[in-house]
Amino acid sequence: MKKSRTTMKGLFPAPLLSASLFVLWLVLNQSLSAGHLLLAAVLALFIPRITQRLRPSAVRIRRPGVLAGLILTVGIDVLTSAVQVGWGVLRSYRRSPNGAFVKIPLELRDPNALAALAVITTVVPGTVWSELAPDHSVLLLHVFDLGHEAHFIARYKSRYERPLKEIFE
Repeated sequence: MKKSRTTMKGLFPAPLLSASLFVLWLVLNQSLSAGHLLLAAVLALFIPRITQRLRPSAVRIRRPGVLAGLILTVGIDVLTSAVQVGWGVLRSYRRSPNGAFVKIPLELRDPNALAALAVITTVVPGTVWSELAPDHSVLLLHVFDLGHEAHFIARYKSRYERPLKEIFE
């Protein structure tokens, strides 16, 4: 049994991806012809193999409760930031937003946690992920309307980095 499992893993390194590619090809082409079935099978077999090095390492969520809280926090931040950015744009004729770059020291090192932090930063209106230091020690963000820099950094780290550390590291 062990040998066949190893063989299957070698043949299908990402079975869910293979199945998804197979179905997606057939749905996009709206055909169940022999040619499309064969091409879907070939794509499902080879694309996961050639992209294996591009996929992130397996993730182990250490604190699912913290993950649920982070999702809620990000949802709330997306809504409140959208309102704040909208209001900032509407009143910009009276007071220009104080857009600025902010350097945030990072303790995160896990690539999956850093990827999640990038997604969170991108999703929350008013923040743009600009650059990550090669050693992952500093993140450069652009903030649409920066009030107090130290307060922003502390809030960013406590709302996003700390929970991600608990979840991934």
